[in-house]
Amino acid sequence: MTEVRFFHNAPDKLSAACRLTAAAYRHGRKVTVFAPEAGQAARFDALLWTFQPLAFVPHVAATSPLAEQTPVVIDQHLDAPRHLDVLINLGAEAPPAFERFAQVVEIVTADAADRAPARARWAYYRGHGLEPQANDLTSSREQA
Repeated sequence: MTEVRFFHNAPDKLSAACRLTAAAYRHGRKVTVFAPEAGQAARFDALLWTFQPLAFVPHVAATSPLAEQTPVVIDQHLDAPRHLDVLINLGAEAPPAFERFAQVVEIVTADAADRAPARARWAYYRGHGLEPQANDLTSSREQA
């Protein structure tokens, strides 16, 4: 059964996604980052190269011929995801076929415009028989 974890009160969604992706990678997990908007996918890709100057998180777009061998894949569609371990959702809605993944990570900022769709995603997961876990990023530095 898929584990769903919400990380709320993130100061910035993409920076939090980078930290969570890096933590999952360090723990040997394979990560799919669902970024349905092209601009968001490009910003996340660029930030993942620079957010930790002394660290490297190998990543590629899902369309890359190296996607199968690369531990972090940025995917805009989730039509045929390469990795079914951790899914980090950067979209406003629950990702398609989320139940294929071992874990789904949702990141929520303090912005009211971000919280409303996050509440809908929480209810959606509960409606599918899952019990999401809440993690407050203001009270903990543990992020994955």
